[in-house]
Amino acid sequence: MKMDQFKHMHDWRKQWDGFFGDEFWKGFEPMMNNVSSQVNLYKSDNELLVVLSIPGLENVDNLDLFVQYQTLEVRGKVNLRFKGFDLIEEGIFQGDFERVVQLPFPVRDDRIDASYHNGLLIIHLHKRIPDDNRRKINIKKLED
Repeated sequence: MKMDQFKHMHDWRKQWDGFFGDEFWKGFEPMMNNVSSQVNLYKSDNELLVVLSIPGLENVDNLDLFVQYQTLEVRGKVNLRFKGFDLIEEGIFQGDFERVVQLPFPVRDDRIDASYHNGLLIIHLHKRIPDDNRRKINIKKLED
């Protein structure tokens, strides 16, 4: 009599699915489908566009943008509410979010444009051009 080698594996899988059923995994969906994974980067020689999908943003005042050298940080909050209705299933992210984007090159912090339209946050950045100029530094003599 030949024994099915995979029978025990199949039984284990059924037990696993029974213990961690659909209801268990549904609790993680908002975290796995959140806005932080929805970003596109576009570059030219000296410019960069960062496009984030943020559907449901009611007010751009609910967003904070920070840039430092080669890092862009976006923080915000999305609330989807409909008067007279209670949420019974959540598949669209809502709540607080934070996204840190590593940029492909250093950017200037004095030339940044950002706009929000049709659920997309579009951030236009400019490449930081290295300054190869040598500068003389004056030294002050301190008296004892």
